[in-house]
Amino acid sequence: MKVIDLALSAAQEKASFMGKTIALIGTLDTKGKEYAFVKHLIEERGHRALLIDIGVLGAPFLPPDVSSQEVARAGGEEIESLAHARDRGRAMEAMSKGASSLLVKLHAEGKFDGVLALGGGGGTSVATAAMRALPLGVPKVMVSTIAGKDVTAFVGTSDIVMVPSLVDISGLNRISRGIFSRAAGAVCGMAEAEAAAGEDRPVIAATMFGNTTPAVRAASEILDSAGYDVVVFPCSGTSGRVMEALIDEGRFSGVLDVTTTEWADELVGGVLAAGPGRLDGAAKKGVPQVVAPGCLDMVNFWAPETVPERFRGRLFYRHNPNVTLMRTTPEENAELGRIIARKLNRSEGRVWVFIPLKGVSMLDSPGGPFWWPDADRALFESLKRTLRADIPVTEMECNINDEAFAEACANSLIELLDTEEGR
Repeated sequence: MKVIDLALSAAQEKASFMGKTIALIGTLDTKGKEYAFVKHLIEERGHRALLIDIGVLGAPFLPPDVSSQEVARAGGEEIESLAHARDRGRAMEAMSKGASSLLVKLHAEGKFDGVLALGGGGGTSVATAAMRALPLGVPKVMVSTIAGKDVTAFVGTSDIVMVPSLVDISGLNRISRGIFSRAAGAVCGMAEAEAAAGEDRPVIAATMFGNTTPAVRAASEILDSAGYDVVVFPCSGTSGRVMEALIDEGRFSGVLDVTTTEWADELVGGVLAAGPGRLDGAAKKGVPQVVAPGCLDMVNFWAPETVPERFRGRLFYRHNPNVTLMRTTPEENAELGRIIARKLNRSEGRVWVFIPLKGVSMLDSPGGPFWWPDADRALFESLKRTLRADIPVTEMECNINDEAFAEACANSLIELLDTEEGR
């Protein structure tokens, strides 16, 4: 009986995976053979392909489900005009706009379950623009000739999987067939996989760096016990932008922003800056937040030889062979305090600021390599002086990673959330 039950369960699971539709976005005039090959691979796995043509130069190699004319019109142009003008920039702008609009519409109508594209620089630009318009969680795979480089501009705050093509996407050969096959398998597998069901609990966004890990872990345990899911963002610059975008989408009930380090990189010129919009999301959406100046003692660079010449003579700590940390100065800290206070002053929701008087990171603790009380004092005083009078500030005689600090931050956020929900 158990064998029969297991077999039935496996059959039902397999059935739920089959019959997915994968949208293929590409220039079917110049890369039609490659897309025909990928289409065949998808269909071999029991799925369907939805071909969207973004080619401008000529007739498609195989018939699309969505023509380049439809894409161009959705972008405010006629395909004949784009082909005649031979203006690459104009064509890419129109096809990016049109593909984004159509992809969102088609997904909302349930017409596909995942998306795959192959391209060089231009194809990558158009396809990833369309992918970025889709919601988080929709499988997105981009096989690109430029995937081995910094692809931040193409991925943005989306969950696009970038696959290096290794060779030009020009014909089928032993290398490209293998890469295309694995990419097709990846997007099909992603579409087949169903997200694991979980409790429908309110979600908290939290920020963490290596030097605030103990604090965030301890606070997360308290929040979890109180009935909240905690999503931790690692303050890598990109993750800060992702968190801000998700806050703006209304995905979080509260924010535990105890690691505001990305602003140090933004101000001083480090490699992990999250942009000037960092700290805007919760303020604009009125999301309750607890904020602390975590890791504002450090600016991030890669290996020592990558540190700009203008910083020679500063205090550094070699975190690992590829990451070099630079201590912020009292002057920089004073400006960081003002910046963060001004951001929080715009908050439409409740805010609570916590200040750890014995240091804002593991390194910035008594006896630590970045312990500099004057620099911390400049940060704390400018922060308090610039904050709105109605924003509470709690100063504690401990390091940011002390258990008491973590408990106070977590419990205070719970208090803000309880007040917000009228409990």
